[in-house]
Amino acid sequence: MMIRLQRVYEPADPSDGARVLVERLWPRGISKERAALKLWLKDVAPSPELRTWFGHDPEKWEEFRRRYWEELEHNPEPIEQLRELVEQGNVTFIYSAHDEEHNAAVVLKDYIERSKVAA
Repeated sequence: MMIRLQRVYEPADPSDGARVLVERLWPRGISKERAALKLWLKDVAPSPELRTWFGHDPEKWEEFRRRYWEELEHNPEPIEQLRELVEQGNVTFIYSAHDEEHNAAVVLKDYIERSKVAA
């Protein structure tokens, strides 16, 4: 089982497995058909306050990671949903950020993978 990351603007592929949108807001200009999602898990995304504070500023990256990780620690229900999906096969976290290295999906993937090892 593997977790992949993919921008919502890239085409879906059968090898993606379960495609899960991990954004609080629906991405602009994307139809539900084009997104080809299994699930939209809004509640796993960073809080609106954290997302606004971060503003995709790479200089705030380390602090964003720490704060978002803390939010995930206190949000077990959507995390458990994701773990169950990962146990069933490949999962692709779908996100809309332009920055492929500094976005919430990167932190979420790391969180799920590390907590799975610790479990």
